[in-house]
Amino acid sequence: MRTPVHRHFLAFVTITSAALLLTACGSGDPDTTSVSAKSPKVPTTDVVSAVRKDGSAAKLLPAGTTSLTVAVSVGGTPPGTTYVDDGKTLTGQDVDFAKAVARVLGIRLKVEQASFEAILPALDSGKYDVGASNFGVTDERRKSIDFVTYINDGQGFATRADSKLAKITDLRQLCGLKVATSAGTTFEATLEQNKHVCADAGKKAYEVQTYAESSAIWSSVQQGRSDVVMSTINGLRYDVAHQEGLKFLNEFHRLDVGFAFKKGSELTPAFQAAVNRLLSDGTYERILKKWGTTGSAIKTSQISPPELKG
Repeated sequence: MRTPVHRHFLAFVTITSAALLLTACGSGDPDTTSVSAKSPKVPTTDVVSAVRKDGSAAKLLPAGTTSLTVAVSVGGTPPGTTYVDDGKTLTGQDVDFAKAVARVLGIRLKVEQASFEAILPALDSGKYDVGASNFGVTDERRKSIDFVTYINDGQGFATRADSKLAKITDLRQLCGLKVATSAGTTFEATLEQNKHVCADAGKKAYEVQTYAESSAIWSSVQQGRSDVVMSTINGLRYDVAHQEGLKFLNEFHRLDVGFAFKKGSELTPAFQAAVNRLLSDGTYERILKKWGTTGSAIKTSQISPPELKG
């Protein structure tokens, strides 16, 4: 599930919805309604330093593994990867999970920033060992990427508070509208691959607008250049809660989210064991509470499970 807006849940899914066709209107007059940020502080609670090494999990690492490089994409606002007040130190839900897993495994972790769309291809080249940017597990991605799940997020919609848009259960409700989303994500893929639903219904196609930063997405909505935003459920809920003039519409599709590895990676069993250790010792719950994402909890970590449907 940036999550971005949150570029989390990257190449999520190809969804062909088959629900009732509804009529939707765009946002209100950009000159009379504006989106105003409340400038919330980024959570700084330490939920990682107390984590201790687990010998049984560490033994599952490939022999000689002492350090790993994890790539993250800065989305702009929590719970996605962002910066603390110094403007240099990376933080966020994915960062906390990566650091906690590293402590369980007793290894050093180098966190590097990369563009969202560049991370998955770079795993195969060996530039990074792990990707941690709210990557959604899809069947298409599983062809070339291995995953170790650690949360459940997904795709959702949000818009201006004065918009007449209601719950989006069918992409045909977007026909004729301008939809803002993050580049290189599953949101973009879902929208592009399903544009035909409007033509099939005899309607004008929706326009997909992609942006690299969440600030640009919300600016587009504020100024009336976009009608609705599609992004991660957790990211949208956070943004709506901390900015005036916005409303969350609904969840559209849930997906498991996981650490990403090149296909056939020997790291996956160790990461799975580490996540399950965090689940059992209470660290997992503390991380979710810190970032306000307890609704995304999973019961156990899985390696490359089938894409969630429905």
